[in-house]
Amino acid sequence: MTSGKIRWGILGPGSIAKSFAGGVKGSRTGTLEALGARNPAKPGLAQAFPGARILDGYDALLADSQVDAVYISIPHPGHAEWAIKAAEAGKHVLCEKPLALTAFEADAMMHAARKAGTFLGEAFMYRLHPQTRQLVELIKSGAIGEVRMIKSSFGFAMPGFMPEHRLYANDLAGGGILDVGGYPVSMARLIAGAAIGQPFAEPDKVVGTAHLGQSGVDEWASALLHFPGGIVAEISCSISLDQDNVLRIFGTKGRIEVPDFWFAGGNRDVGPGRIEVNRSGAAREVISLNETRHLYSFEVDAAGEAIQAGRQEFAWPGMSWADSLGTLRVLDRWRQAVGLEYEIEKPAKRVNTLSGRPLRADGTAIGKRVLPGLPKPVSLLALGFEDFRTFSSGSILLDAFFEVGGNLFDTGYVYGAGYTETLLGQWLTNRGVREQSVIIAKGAHSPLCYPDVIARQLAQSLDRLQTDHVDIYFMHRDNPDVPVGEFVDAMDAEARAGRIRGLFGGSNWTMERMDEAIAYAEKNGRQKPGALSNNFSLAEMLEPIWAGCVTSSTDAWKAWLAARQMPNFAWSSQGRGFFTDRAGHDRTDNEELVRVWYSERNFARRDRAIELARKLGKSPIHVALAYVLAQPFPSVPLIGPRTLDELEDSLKALDIKLTPEDVAWLDEGAERRRG
Repeated sequence: MTSGKIRWGILGPGSIAKSFAGGVKGSRTGTLEALGARNPAKPGLAQAFPGARILDGYDALLADSQVDAVYISIPHPGHAEWAIKAAEAGKHVLCEKPLALTAFEADAMMHAARKAGTFLGEAFMYRLHPQTRQLVELIKSGAIGEVRMIKSSFGFAMPGFMPEHRLYANDLAGGGILDVGGYPVSMARLIAGAAIGQPFAEPDKVVGTAHLGQSGVDEWASALLHFPGGIVAEISCSISLDQDNVLRIFGTKGRIEVPDFWFAGGNRDVGPGRIEVNRSGAAREVISLNETRHLYSFEVDAAGEAIQAGRQEFAWPGMSWADSLGTLRVLDRWRQAVGLEYEIEKPAKRVNTLSGRPLRADGTAIGKRVLPGLPKPVSLLALGFEDFRTFSSGSILLDAFFEVGGNLFDTGYVYGAGYTETLLGQWLTNRGVREQSVIIAKGAHSPLCYPDVIARQLAQSLDRLQTDHVDIYFMHRDNPDVPVGEFVDAMDAEARAGRIRGLFGGSNWTMERMDEAIAYAEKNGRQKPGALSNNFSLAEMLEPIWAGCVTSSTDAWKAWLAARQMPNFAWSSQGRGFFTDRAGHDRTDNEELVRVWYSERNFARRDRAIELARKLGKSPIHVALAYVLAQPFPSVPLIGPRTLDELEDSLKALDIKLTPEDVAWLDEGAERRRG
């Protein structure tokens, strides 16, 4: 709870910053305290920002004890960096749209704010103007019947191609989609949500196109959004083309039109608010709100009220975190559809972490262990990252994992049609950490599960990974029709050639084939298969998730692994959601969970995990992961977080130290005591 007026600092001068300053002046909750400028001696700053102390640089603004909250108005690429730094400095943040270049960056900003306990809001000022609430009420009241279509544009024409201007500069993430495309996208999601009684709605289909100009940014672009229930939105934006910029909402009983909704029909100073309602068979109705307050004062007060109340995000109709993420995900899909990736998002230019700092290598949150056959210690957890499709998105998670002590990375020849390996190779080279890292590679997935495939696929994997060797290699599947010795020979040849410098073995191999492979190697002077990568978790997999998969969670497998001290790199180590609220005796909507994990024995284990988690102040999923780590054989869980919050949550399992008695109790309910 913050008492008194919010003391605002503006990070970066500019035209929109001047408008925000006017909003602060006209607000009830805020005062303008300071301006952080890269060039504090620039003429006119004192006049443009009256009453503000002019500070030398952005860091000075964040260090200023008289500043409570920061408004970020610099070009798009700096939003994530300075919002994260501001949160770390304990400052609340209101950030100009777009909140970030991608939803992945925005999620990292929210992670930083969540940890710091600070406010973070996206400055779509139209959302806080009374016109928006009035518009939503009209939709909810059925003023035009059931909404069927939304049409909206935000387009203007610059005087001509200006390569030095931020709107055309590739390195400043120029173009219409990011600069103004978020307005019609966020409005369409808002209206589609109002039509179904929700704060916003997410489209289930996004189809986009654009013209990319000389600098590679979109100069005019259009997209179609389809929402569940049949609502269709046509949206467009431009920086080189004037458009009519009217929001049109079509329903079964009429239509609504709102000109220039983002300025409420006005300008950056005042938006009076005007909505036209055209009902079938009735005269046009004009709703005039006649607002006279400064246009930006509404968002200043909404942010101020949230901060004063101790909230970390805007109240509706402001942009909540989930709302901002949803809009950015649409913009991500739009950009992907038109092939728009900025040069600053690619490895050559993204050389630091998202916070603008070099990668750190001194993290200890994830401990390390020595595994026989590996020349360097490996982290207790291995990171899988198959869901990422750009360097800018994947590097956020890779950086974070490495900075907390993780150095073990799980890849596969077939993952992402090869992109997972490519991404890791780019990251290892870009960050210069190949020697500190341990790479798990996998190949020979069915139907190409043959000995002669191993060398060919490994060569391609190494090329993608930008390295001359991997540290651990698994055959991704087994082919019982091929004598096991032929597979051992093929992997041994790669080890002798130096392309595998550590362990090799099988993923989804049976214990019988592993025993046969080890015996063949011993008899014929080959390197012995020294590791497995089979499913292993507190919940026993009842049937394969995918064809050809093998679980090692049975009693026989546990005895085998313990007797041979065979390292197992466990996939689906947390039961793919079985230990979360997604599962339960009465939760049968997820076919995979029901088919693969639902048994009385597994539910008894889940109940015990819930009981122990309650006593430890943790979650059942933490206990499930701790169980995998506490096995009497080398057990390395593979985790696949999609966000920094999920990664940090997984690390909580490392705080749990289970005794052998705890493990037995979780497994079978055997007697045990815990203080």
